[in-house]
Amino acid sequence: MSATRVIIFGTGGNCVDILDTLHDINRAQAQPSYECLGFLDDDDAKRGLSFGGCSVLGPLSAARQYADAKFVNGIGSAYNFWRKKDIIAKAGIEPERFLTIVHPTASVSKLSELGRGVVVFQNATVTTGARVGDHVIILPNTVVSHDDVIGDYTCLAGGVCVSGCVHVGASTYVGAGASIHDNVKIGERCLIGMGSVVLRDVPDNTVVVGNPARFLRNTVTG
Repeated sequence: MSATRVIIFGTGGNCVDILDTLHDINRAQAQPSYECLGFLDDDDAKRGLSFGGCSVLGPLSAARQYADAKFVNGIGSAYNFWRKKDIIAKAGIEPERFLTIVHPTASVSKLSELGRGVVVFQNATVTTGARVGDHVIILPNTVVSHDDVIGDYTCLAGGVCVSGCVHVGASTYVGAGASIHDNVKIGERCLIGMGSVVLRDVPDNTVVVGNPARFLRNTVTG
């Protein structure tokens, strides 16, 4: 069986880490599963540059030119997380053409659910009954506990601990090292600051920081 041809959206750190994850998956198998064709990025200054040995092929809109390729999105940070859905939509690609990628060192329960376009990085854990939405990215050493719901387009940064029965809304960014108490509900388009300890519900469009986490401001969504 031939390897699946893959193109990665973006060229930031997470995007190059996705390339590395594809390499790790290939090394863990008798035959390679993936062939990375390159990256797509709307920054004209990056056109033709190489990242991790793969070139930037063009803008996101060029995705339509690669009819036999699959795609993985790595775009989305604490500075633009609320725009992730719109960024992906710019490519005009059918949902079924997005791959879900799980690093070989990650632990994902067979009793959990991962949506389309999900990326699970090194040593992350997704446990029983968890439901992870489309285009969620779970960075290294993060724990998604039993019966959690992680909304579409959300990012859980490195070392996050999400306790059981938590609901995280769509297009939210949970900063590195944050912890979320069980049964807490976090709204959509929220930003949870690095190292924050969230003990109570967080409404939509809210930035919280600290231990315990407290209101800082409303999310910038312009």
